[in-house]
Amino acid sequence: MALKATIFKAELQIADMDRSYYRDHALTIARHPSETDERMMVRLLAFTLHADEALSFGKGLSADDEPDLWQKDLTGAIELWIDVGQPDEKRIRRACGRAQQVFIYSYGGQSAAIWWDQNAGKLERSRNLTVVSVPAHASQALAKLARRNMQLNCTIQDEQVWLADADARVQVDLTRIKVPPASGNARN
Repeated sequence: MALKATIFKAELQIADMDRSYYRDHALTIARHPSETDERMMVRLLAFTLHADEALSFGKGLSADDEPDLWQKDLTGAIELWIDVGQPDEKRIRRACGRAQQVFIYSYGGQSAAIWWDQNAGKLERSRNLTVVSVPAHASQALAKLARRNMQLNCTIQDEQVWLADADARVQVDLTRIKVPPASGNARN
């Protein structure tokens, strides 16, 4: 018998002063049986950074041909493809061929640095790829915010991110390790 996904609900209030985006989102997040709280919360962080009414969670770990998050236009063309973790270089190149913009949110401390060192040369020519590193201490602190029912506030200002619930506040300082040429913005 296959294990089923665990369902998490998040009431998310976003105040993104960098993009002038102020909205509330009621999210349902399916956590794959093999997914950790840390990975799920980095997916939620990626949602907050790119929040839009058209942004949705993909099947992620359950499907090779879908990202963790994506945004499509009205014709079905993929505008934004977001993966979390340390995806395979071939998967990233395929995503770059399918989507207008591709973002990878890498986390895991030293293993993430090793992953990037191994893949940087192969991905350097990808002109629509942005790779962002989430510090290990921040992703681990985000994991501690994970609850089946969450009420979270996210504030983004001057490229600093704070995610908080009633009991704790986590500051996330992201590091861009690859940006597309002629683009200095790690978010859309």
